[in-house]
Amino acid sequence: MANLDVQIPDLKLNDGMSIPLIGYGTGTAWYKSDSGGGIDRKMVDATKIALKLGYYHLDGAEVYNTEAELGIAIKESEVSRGKLFVTTKVITNIKDIPNAIDTSLKKLQLDYVDLYLIHSPFFASSDSDLQSAWAAMEKVKADGKAKSIGVSNYLLPHLTATMKTAKVTPSINQIEYHPYLQHRGHDGPLLSYMKEHHIANSAYAPLTAVTKAKPGPLDELYADLAKKYYVSEGEIALRWCIDQDVVAITTSGKEERLSDYLRAMTFTLTPKEINEISRVGDKKHFRGFWEAKFEEKDRS
Repeated sequence: MANLDVQIPDLKLNDGMSIPLIGYGTGTAWYKSDSGGGIDRKMVDATKIALKLGYYHLDGAEVYNTEAELGIAIKESEVSRGKLFVTTKVITNIKDIPNAIDTSLKKLQLDYVDLYLIHSPFFASSDSDLQSAWAAMEKVKADGKAKSIGVSNYLLPHLTATMKTAKVTPSINQIEYHPYLQHRGHDGPLLSYMKEHHIANSAYAPLTAVTKAKPGPLDELYADLAKKYYVSEGEIALRWCIDQDVVAITTSGKEERLSDYLRAMTFTLTPKEINEISRVGDKKHFRGFWEAKFEEKDRS
């Protein structure tokens, strides 16, 4: 275990809020299919360990059915609210966003969240559906129930439709993002649009290239970089995000692994190394989520 005294750096969003560049996710590893299944103490305890190590950015969602656990962990950790950056997302109750945020806040035992996201755009059958939902999100922000608002899994058509009537620009778009799914890169239409409108990129599944997408063309390069910097390949994957100002969401139930991930704060990749990871990663396409919504070779 690394036992490092390091601080996760922040990224300033377009609304002036600052978000830690690494978030502790309460989804994939802790997802519960049934909200009535009782409290998962393992998830509560794992989140408390993350908080103890300095992971103050906590990423949740109503559909994970773990907001109650997240709220208990926050309360039992006794970490001051001002230190925390809490994200949750709406999709299950997307047709009633005012009720959805109130329900989430009650489960989280909080008066507000730092970031509230629409979890995906695929509920919408028209542009007006996207626009109505975003107007409801703007009301959540205006009412002080969320400091920042944003979206998740939005592609370019969803963003452009939303922006046609938006009074508040989304602060962030949380997408699956890793070297094997770069959404056609920085010059591609999605990331270019996000950069133009100062919409931050947040990556879920940032470790994909060193986990479920192995073997792949990056294996040798990641191994060489891990050896150079005396870290794991996972920490190289996190650093590739951080050095591009991409907020990385990751998780683990193991204290040792969470502690080791903090070594990603102890070095920086060179611009050449970042570009090389991107170049080699572009040789393979792998999408781990929402596969049914895309053609097999669709990299958008």
